[in-house]
Amino acid sequence: MLDSRHIGHVLTPHRAVVEAGRLRFFAKATGQSDPVYFDQAAAEAAGYPALLAPPTFLFCLELDAPQRGEAYRLLDIGFQRILHGEQRFDYRRPVFAGDVLDYASRIADIYVKRSRSGGELGFLEIETTVSKADGQAVAELRRITVVRPA
Repeated sequence: MLDSRHIGHVLTPHRAVVEAGRLRFFAKATGQSDPVYFDQAAAEAAGYPALLAPPTFLFCLELDAPQRGEAYRLLDIGFQRILHGEQRFDYRRPVFAGDVLDYASRIADIYVKRSRSGGELGFLEIETTVSKADGQAVAELRRITVVRPA
């Protein structure tokens, strides 16, 4: 089903800029009520240098990768076969409007689970390290995609 020889494969890195307007939009779309996410004056009053990025915002920038879907193409997985399985964010430091972030992803694991009835699903785990342009780690992202049989 899935070729485990690709475990460890490094995906094309990319750089993203955290834009204030996009932070505001994401904060409102996800129901954030704390003004540090959408009001510059409130963010500064709270001691932040700029708008604070809301939880899970880093995934939006990961999706902006120029080679989006690279792992699926590598493994010959059509989008009609994938389901969101799990996602985790481990933060090291806050992210603010104006930050320049580098995304470095790799295929961390590929495995298959079989049911008692004989059916099987594939699982693709991708780990991403997000760092500021100066090399400071910001977060570790992990996502698991469930892959249905062809």
